[in-house]
Amino acid sequence: MHRSLATLRVWLALVVLAALPVAHAAQPEYRGAVVMDAGNGQIIFEDHADRANPPASVTKLMTFLVVHDCLRAGTLTLNTPITIAREDAGMGGTQVWLEAGEAFTVEDLLYALLIQSANDAAHALARAAHGSVPAFVTEMNRRAQSLGMTQTTFRTPHGLPPRSRKASDTDMTTARDLALLSRELLLHTDILTYSSVRERTFRPGQPPPREVIMRNHNHLLAKVRGADGLKTGYTAAAGFCLAATAEREGRRLIVVVVGSPDAKSRDIKVAELLESFFAQGTNLAVFQRADESPFIQPSTGAAGGAAPAAKPPTPPAAESLPTVRFPRPRS
Repeated sequence: MHRSLATLRVWLALVVLAALPVAHAAQPEYRGAVVMDAGNGQIIFEDHADRANPPASVTKLMTFLVVHDCLRAGTLTLNTPITIAREDAGMGGTQVWLEAGEAFTVEDLLYALLIQSANDAAHALARAAHGSVPAFVTEMNRRAQSLGMTQTTFRTPHGLPPRSRKASDTDMTTARDLALLSRELLLHTDILTYSSVRERTFRPGQPPPREVIMRNHNHLLAKVRGADGLKTGYTAAAGFCLAATAEREGRRLIVVVVGSPDAKSRDIKVAELLESFFAQGTNLAVFQRADESPFIQPSTGAAGGAAPAAKPPTPPAAESLPTVRFPRPRS
């Protein structure tokens, strides 16, 4: 049974008022937002869509795309082993605590990239894919230009703030550009196989803290019907960011929100935008992937082992939505 749009908006407003501190009431909900119909690429809602903002860990979407390009070209395979270098370890922020001398497959590190939002995995993938992190970042920017992301400059493969703390050294993009990147990933890669996984084990069977239970930072998964990606991000400069997507009855939306003051208001706003524009129903274009990218299909095992650990999202019934709670993400 579906709620009316008006009822849903009333409920969402009540959730915001009840869940958020009073001090947040006067703050803007975000610095920029976009809703895109993934079926045809049309922007159907925008608000400060071209305002520059650091993407934080949403940067890792471009990292995935550049690695995917290497898989397509055959310079990497999912089973290619990557030996962790000293420079990959101890990146700060969210990690899987890689250690120099360890070896993991590309597939292992892609799961760590998108589930755990592991900065050390991003660094290791970048170095392995293009020989060095600077060369990888050059390719990130070339790829961004090829997609028409004209307001984007990448400086890292992970989105961590620079040690200089200067804005001129920070990754920078816009909600519109991130929507373009998200659509490219949905059309031409198998990113949803990774971004839809809610939990997976890294180094399974190792004694704690070696074994890491990776839990997806995107709390819309299995709480908003059809949600299956893509990536969260947070730094003090970026605020709380999210490039999200959901599919219903063959239609798919992309919602990007950057610069929210806290995780709850970000997630609730994205949920509201998804519900509002899915209410258009047949006004949305049918979404169809451009190719199947068979080489990027991952195995069913946990990272470093054969035991399955992925938990695919199970969409809840509409009437269960009022119980949704959004914990603070870690990146």
